[in-house]
Parts: sequence; structure tokens; C-alpha cells
Amino acid sequence: MPAGFQSTLLLTVLLAIGLVFFLRAASKDRTTVVDVISPQPPITVLDGLSTWLEDRGWSRDGGDAERQVLRFKGKVASSQPLAVLLSGLAAIGSACFGLVLRQLAPQLHWWPLLLIGLGPLAGALYTRRAARTEVLELQLLPAPEGEGSANLGNSDAISRTRSRVIS
Repeated sequence: MPAGFQSTLLLTVLLAIGLVFFLRAASKDRTTVVDVISPQPPITVLDGLSTWLEDRGWSRDGGDAERQVLRFKGKVASSQPLAVLLSGLAAIGSACFGLVLRQLAPQLHWWPLLLIGLGPLAGALYTRRAARTEVLELQLLPAPEGEGSANLGNSDAISRTRSRVIS
């Protein structure tokens, strides 16, 4: 193997490993806990949050009266621009790997460049794994210092969570 090919092969393998980990991270389940503190009665706060979630496509999926938990289900869609980007990156990475294989084994002729066809598989894999049903639970916690409020979160935290839930 010529002197410069080891580093090129190493970088190409690292690119492939990075793509695999990016695909896993982009489609993994995420859990966020938010505490909401409100001067309103707990039932009003839960009703307001329930209405807000239902307006955004979440549906009630039961609950647990003993634990004072409301459960919601919602469909999370994959990002099509991200799927296209991942397909492009995988195609470029596959092309690089094909060129390295072509240099290492010239007897293969130009067949290794057909690995470019694996690019769209990355986008399809992301689209399939990222589109899933997620579950959200709201639990009524005791009020701090006997103020009679629902302890479900900080208004800044709920605003940040709203932007994440909407997008």
C-alpha cells in the first residue's frame, strides 16, 4: 500500500463511523422533564397544558389517578431536509471510500464507485427511525411551601420546551 493511502483510508473509515453515530443520535428517543410553577389552581394548570398539547396534535392516552399523571401520545415526524443532507453526505462518503478502494485494488476497475448508491439508504434509514410515536406524561406534584400551586415547571423552561415540541 502506498504511503499516503493509510491516512486516506483512516479518514474515510472515520467519516463512515461519524455518519453511523450521527444517524443514531438523530433518531434516538429524547426525554425532557419540565417543572411548571403557577399561582393558579393545579386543575387549571393541568387543563391549560392539556389544551395546549391537544392544539398541537398530541392526544390523551389515559393516565394514572393514584400518581396524578396525565399521559399524551404524539407523532414525531422526521426532517426531510435533514434526510436529504444525510443522503448527500453518505453518497459523498461512499464515493470517497470507493475511490480509496479503487486506488488500493486497481483490478476492481471502477466498480467501487457504485457504493455511491448507498447514499440514499442513510436518508431512508433516518426517515424510518426518526418518525415515531412519543409519549408525554404530566404529573401533578405538591406545591412548594403550601402555596397551593401546581408544580409542573419554570415558565422559561416551558417556553423552550414549547419551541422544541412545535419543531
